[in-house]
Amino acid sequence: MTVVGADRREDLEAGRLREAGVEVVLGADDPELLDGVDLLVKSPGVPPAAPLATAARERGLTIWSEVELGYRLLTNPIVGITGTNGKTTTSELLGAIFRAAGKDVSVAGNVGRPLSGLDGALGEEAWIVCELSSFQLEDIDAFRPRIAVLLNLAPDHLDRHESFDDYRAAKLRIFENQIAEDVAIVPRGFDPVPGRGRRIEFSLDDELPAEPTIPGEHNRENAAAATAAARAAGLSDDAIAAGLSSFAGVPHRLELIREVNGVRFVNDSKATNPEAAERALSAYPPGIRLILGGSRKGIPFERLAKRAAGAGVAQAYLIGESADEIAEALAGAGVRFTYSRDLPAAVQDAFRDAEPGEVVLLSPACASYDQFRDFEERGEQFRKLVEAL
Repeated sequence: MTVVGADRREDLEAGRLREAGVEVVLGADDPELLDGVDLLVKSPGVPPAAPLATAARERGLTIWSEVELGYRLLTNPIVGITGTNGKTTTSELLGAIFRAAGKDVSVAGNVGRPLSGLDGALGEEAWIVCELSSFQLEDIDAFRPRIAVLLNLAPDHLDRHESFDDYRAAKLRIFENQIAEDVAIVPRGFDPVPGRGRRIEFSLDDELPAEPTIPGEHNRENAAAATAAARAAGLSDDAIAAGLSSFAGVPHRLELIREVNGVRFVNDSKATNPEAAERALSAYPPGIRLILGGSRKGIPFERLAKRAAGAGVAQAYLIGESADEIAEALAGAGVRFTYSRDLPAAVQDAFRDAEPGEVVLLSPACASYDQFRDFEERGEQFRKLVEAL
């Protein structure tokens, strides 16, 4: 079998691939690269409209997501977790519960390590908790998690998916190959989902073996989903309680960086859509200094603005290319705002205005690609700025 790797970037470090015998083509996406090819495995960041993906469909070639490849390389039981918000927190929380139960587990997928990267790295009895984005799920074929979890659904990534219906359909593919022995976990009252998995529902007000230590109603909902998945995997309530009680959260998600002069600075850079920012607001009392903005995703901000007004946001500090759109929505809801333009200015502006007892919350409601490589880089810059105050 011959493997060819292709990337538009010319400066990509491809030494390890070449050492493994892979032919690597950089700086090109000529459809002729597909001559003699039987299968195209697409990185989730590559949109369906990319030239090679488009050419592959025109030629009738099979296209797999990277998670489809990983699934076919592995025999381990998989818990798949998707949804608009809370995927990383719930995946890492469930990993902590498995470890509290003394089980061998790896957390992979959209959370960081690719699923295919676990090939040869796990024992046969190890579980995999796999965070799954719509980008990863849109090109699956036989992928079938033993336990599939849908946390929630709200408009997101409409800059890539043509409509919310398309986005929703991609998310629900997590269930489509499940058989009767599998488990499908969904929010209480959610519509029927594809596949034949045994349906289990969860809700914010479920009785849990222990209360989670991470703040916010949305995290209690995440804990309820993780509890349902852990029970479906046969884990005890004692182990679930231990995991819920010990899990401190993930970086860039309601992460307390520092308290300065009685003002708490919280990094929620992973809030890359309006609903995620809405959820963050519920974790704190009135008196929030909210840093908002970033690159556009085609999602309106009016509902977030109303939520900000109801949550007692004292002032919003706007950054990035979405600042004007957010400002219009905030003005309509009567929320005060300042054009800070970039993150260093926003931190300084909020620090100047904040009173003891208030929270400066970076919860941008937008992607980061206008000013940063990704949300991690944005969160790390926020951390450095706060530590320098």
